[in-house]
Amino acid sequence: MHRRFCRFAVMREACRCCLTSTTSVIDSVYYRACSQLTDDPMKEDDIRRNAFAMPVHNPAYPRPPFRFLNREYFIISYETDLDALRAVVPEPLKVDSNLVHYEFIRMPDSSGFGDYTESGQVISVIDPDGNKGGYTHAMYLDDEGPIAGGREIWGFPKKLASPRLSVDGKDTLLGTLDYGTQRIATGTMGYKYRPLDLEAERRKLADTPNYLLKVLPHVDGTARVCELVRFFLRDVSVTGAWEGPAALELHAHALAPVADLPVRRVVGARHVIANLTLDIGEVAYDYLAPADGLKLAVNQ
Repeated sequence: MHRRFCRFAVMREACRCCLTSTTSVIDSVYYRACSQLTDDPMKEDDIRRNAFAMPVHNPAYPRPPFRFLNREYFIISYETDLDALRAVVPEPLKVDSNLVHYEFIRMPDSSGFGDYTESGQVISVIDPDGNKGGYTHAMYLDDEGPIAGGREIWGFPKKLASPRLSVDGKDTLLGTLDYGTQRIATGTMGYKYRPLDLEAERRKLADTPNYLLKVLPHVDGTARVCELVRFFLRDVSVTGAWEGPAALELHAHALAPVADLPVRRVVGARHVIANLTLDIGEVAYDYLAPADGLKLAVNQ
């Protein structure tokens, strides 16, 4: 503690020599810093009570839930190869059809996560209860907080990349995804081409169960957590929704393989603006539970 105190003292004197007009500000910072220096160790109870995310003393994101305002979706639905879908959809989910929903999402106002953009693929599935849902297969975004929080809390398959959603020229909604210097996805749609029913779009967002495969490693590299996670969007209101002609182009990339689910035919596209809450999730299936135990989560 004495050494740390001396560092603050040296800093204080050096600053006073150079910045005499800011002495009161320096004193305030100095005394506030010194008041935080104690000999008390980090107690086990404190660790258990405060442990939430990494770094433990300054987490990369706050606790959920997270509220999103003016969240803008550009979703292109397309047909792909059934064999390719079956190879990436985890049991006990089942492939519902050969449909994939490619998304570009602009999030200008999200509590705790900030202002960012996202892009990725969601697959239509049937869950063990027979409900139609969406399995999030891949996500790429440009903000560290939601990458860390999305992966660690729910198990979103997020990676760092450069997505963008904008209006191109005068009449085209444009979504792009770059991984490094390479363009791997381009989507276009006629801008606000035909209006959609707002209540129908609200129900799609609010009533659809969403699934994620969450994996967290142990210190020896084996799986510590391996779960199928389910979550819903809450408090949803839709302020605008449109459909229109669309096109989607995907390019092969070793580390961002969106083209492994190739575009065979575009079947539709939607542009939706909504306010919503990303709620906490629940474990729907535990892949590491004993073989003779109940793998379906008790909260079902």
